[in-house]
Amino acid sequence: MLTDVTATRYVTPMREGGSLPGLVEASDLTSYVMKFTGAGQGRKTLVAEVICGQLARRLGLRVPELVTLGLDPVIGLGEPDPQVQELLKASGGTNLGMRFLPRALGFDPLAYTVDAEEAGRVVWFDALVNNVDRSWRNPNLLVHGGDLWLIDHGATMIWHHNWRTAAAWTDRPYDATDHALAPFAPDVAAAAAALAPLVTGDLLAEAAADVPDVWLADEPGFESPDAVRRAYVELLAERAATIHDRVELPAGGPAGPAGTTGWVTRGEAR
Repeated sequence: MLTDVTATRYVTPMREGGSLPGLVEASDLTSYVMKFTGAGQGRKTLVAEVICGQLARRLGLRVPELVTLGLDPVIGLGEPDPQVQELLKASGGTNLGMRFLPRALGFDPLAYTVDAEEAGRVVWFDALVNNVDRSWRNPNLLVHGGDLWLIDHGATMIWHHNWRTAAAWTDRPYDATDHALAPFAPDVAAAAAALAPLVTGDLLAEAAADVPDVWLADEPGFESPDAVRRAYVELLAERAATIHDRVELPAGGPAGPAGTTGWVTRGEAR
């Protein structure tokens, strides 16, 4: 299960995200980006964050540590922004925290290059969970310590917004034509060969088990939180087997980056 900590101070809103996450300090003396159950996208956004984030970590991709963050809305009484106050009031109880990465920079494909192997792993993973929010317009990628980190998976697995039609997503293709890493010649076939065998029912069940019961309770059509978890496991397990055959990359194949991976020097950029 995720580590359970308590938010002790609301620091500032982070207005880059549509759900208005906030930077908070917690009882373990660590800073987290807090995502709220009271945000407009609802608790399923947090479920997606946990399942995808924990699965990515188990597959060797870099995702900041996730925790459950207990929130007493009283900590927002001193916040001058009425919108933030309302969000805090609506989010008492269990919320999600993502460890804050100080001095991390937003991914810029003109400044940082990614090798075909790593690009392929990210694209394959995004295809598995149907991530529609990793485009060049909004990469949801950070560069921290010289490495690429994945963040913000709330817009994945959109089938869980209508479980009655979810089975149809098993064979649905993934459009990666404007994926942030499409220009780096992602080797999706190699990624599938390495990662798909790892996506077992047991591995998926471990990731799903990290979702708090309170975010899965009372889901229409399911008798218990564990039944909802099994639905995620079954669909992702089926999708993992063949999704690499249905990844749509730019026609003609993307051009690979020049030079070595990592930061682009002025000489390499010319």
